[in-house]
Order: sequence, then structure tokens, then C-alpha cells
Amino acid sequence: MKYLTGERERKDLGIAELACCEEGSTVCTAGMIHSIRRMGEISFVIIRRRDGLVQTVYEEGKGEADIRSIREGAAVRAEGILKKEARAPHGLEIRLLKAEILSEPNEPLPLAVDKWKLNASLEARLDMRPLSLRNVRERARFKIQEGIVRGFRDFLYTREFTEIHTPKIGAKSAEGGANIFKLSYFHKPAVLAQSPQLYKQIMVGVFDRVFETGPVFRAEKHNTKRHLNEYVSLDFEMGYIDSFEDIMAMETGALRHIMELLNRDYKKELDILKVTLPRTDKIPAVRFDEAKKLVSETYGRNIRTPFDLEPEEEQLIGKYFKEEYGADFVFITHYPSKKRPFYAMDDPEDTRYTLSFDLLLHGMEITTGGQRIHEYSKLMEKIAAKGMTEEGLETYLDAFKYGMPPHGGLGIGLERLTMNLLGEENVREASLFPRDMNRLRP
Repeated sequence: MKYLTGERERKDLGIAELACCEEGSTVCTAGMIHSIRRMGEISFVIIRRRDGLVQTVYEEGKGEADIRSIREGAAVRAEGILKKEARAPHGLEIRLLKAEILSEPNEPLPLAVDKWKLNASLEARLDMRPLSLRNVRERARFKIQEGIVRGFRDFLYTREFTEIHTPKIGAKSAEGGANIFKLSYFHKPAVLAQSPQLYKQIMVGVFDRVFETGPVFRAEKHNTKRHLNEYVSLDFEMGYIDSFEDIMAMETGALRHIMELLNRDYKKELDILKVTLPRTDKIPAVRFDEAKKLVSETYGRNIRTPFDLEPEEEQLIGKYFKEEYGADFVFITHYPSKKRPFYAMDDPEDTRYTLSFDLLLHGMEITTGGQRIHEYSKLMEKIAAKGMTEEGLETYLDAFKYGMPPHGGLGIGLERLTMNLLGEENVREASLFPRDMNRLRP
């Protein structure tokens, strides 16, 4: 009878473990053949592991290893003598004694994933995503993205938030409008969730503070460098707030924590991509109407859309605050009521505007949030004013019928945040398997 305890002896050492071994000791590691450089009787075989590249050296006639038939893309377990080598990745290499081939590719690799930069178009890289993601620089993007989500979660746990997981199939859109994916759910009409908004608010009445990371779906017929039809949203909602500025302060703290985490634990990936992290010590805030006026007067641009910000206006706002205040992030507050959903609380001092905000990074919106209506009667008035009905909202409204605290929250677009941190021009670069109007695979 065997019993599992959760502990198993590991043969394969990671890079950090190899670095702790004594020079001259026999070590073992495993990974995929990243590249092979044959130089007569000596060959340099680079193994790609989850934690980076390991250089191994093969010398003919030494040990039992024979790599003459091995190809790039093969999975191997390598054993040899550890040597210090300043020119090798991580300052070490393994002189091969044994090389066990665990699996081999059936065909030559169509992409040179061992190159520092893939010599292929974005479309080609997306078409061959299972392979292109093996490139060191491509992988680094998504390690950094991991750090963003990890930092978001870690910070909110320290602020007594509860993580929740809400349905992605619903009977009604949270945001209203026509930009929803409709589907048949056992012969009943249903939609894919545009956001976890309604459920987040319900759960404030249960846990006071909640957060979620998960996919959202937008059926917007766009084909731009900043939009996806499915993306990951980092959401939180918190109760007993005094002002929507409490939400902005919480996001500022989360961003500061994320940047500190990235700088501490993901420096290798930041260095690979030559990323300079944005400032989060002080984030300026400016009203929507003042921001539009500022851009118009500073850059001589006519105001064409009075109730929303155009992408060019966002870019100019970002440019202005970067040049004048050295700020990478900018909060735009008090968005017009006409452009905010039914649950957004109007500004009691001027109901044409809401107690809501967007957060711009490098001149692009990455966050939408604000204070929500928490009184049942006022919520019903807003639904009527928007020309909506209660159909599909019954469960949501029950939460308010039986009492809800003052609350608010936000949603951060993970891919947009990643894209802007990395200085990419296309949001598809920051999505593992992007979905847009023309792409449903891989």
C-alpha cells in the first residue's frame, strides 16, 4: 500500500537550485531544447526551462550522452557536471554526461523560437501561438502579466477583500446597450457577461468587500489596436465608502503594490523587455469637463464629443500630465450621466455628471469605476430614466430592496494594463490567445 504525502523527491533542479550547488558536483535538470550550436567536437545545447535558459556543453566521447540526432524542440532530462561560467546564462553550465530524450518533435519548427526577437508578423505569431509563446521575450510578457494579477490579489487580501467567482452566462446585460453576445441556453435567451458588475454589488451586501479576476465579453464591432472581444477584467467592489475617491485611493494602493512586486520578483522579465515601470506615488485627478477644456485650449483641438473622451483626447491628456507633472497615470472624474450605466450615482451637486472615473495610463483608459446607487428607490428612478425595464434584474434589485450599504468599485482591463506597461502598440500582444472580430483560433 502506498500513501501520498504531498512530497516527492525531485531529480530535476531549477536554476536557483543549480546556483546553490557546488562546482564540480553532478546535477540533473530537465526542459526543452531551445537551441543547439555545433562547433566540431563540442556543442552548446541550451535547455529552456520554466525559470529560464540553462547552458549545457556536449563533448564527443565524454560520458554516455549522444546528441548528434537530437533536434530543437525535444524534451530532455540532462545530467552532468556543474561548472561556473560567467558567459553562460545565470553564470553556470552543465558538462553533459547523460541526455535522456523524453519526447521529440515530429516536424522541424516553423518559427525560430530561439531567436531573441521573432522574425514574424503579429498575425503569423498569433496563428502559431503554441510555438511562438516559447520564445523568451514572448514568455516574459505573460510572466509580467502573472505578476500583475498576483499583485492585485495579494493587495486586496491584505485589505480584507473576499475573492468571489460569478457566472459568465446571464439573463441580462449588466451594462445595457446592444454590445452583448447572445446565446441560446437550453432554448432560453441568455447573454455572455459584459462584467461581473451586478453580482459584485450583490456580494457587497454579504462580505462588504469583494474582488474577482475573470473573463468578460463585449460584442463591439471594432477592429482596433486597443480592443478585444474577450478580455480579463480585474474587479473589486467595496462597501461603507464615504466617497468615490475611496475607490480611487484603493486602486492607487493596489497599483503601487503591483509595481513594487514586479520590480522585486519579476526584474528578470522586466530587464528582458527593457520595461521602465510607471510612477504610482502620486496620481493626479482632473474632472472630465476640465480635462476636455484643457486639451482643447492647450492643443487647439475642437470638442466634438461632449459626453465622452475620444482616443486622441485621452492621448493628449496623458501627454499633458506627463510633460507638466511627470505623471504616467491620470484619473478623469465626474463622467457625464449620459455615458454611464444605470447603477452609477449622479453627482448631487450637478446631476448631469456622475461620481465616477476612468484611469488613464500613458494616455489610454485602463480602468472604469465609481460610486454606485445604493438606495432602492433611487435605483428604480434611474432605471426608468434610462428607459429600461426590470426584466432580468429582479435578483439584483432584491439586494437593494432589503438594504445595501454605500458602495462602489471598478474594473481594470488586464490586457490593456499589460500592453501599456510593456510599451506595446497592439493589445493582442498582451493576450495569450486573443479574440477579436476576425479571430476565433487558436
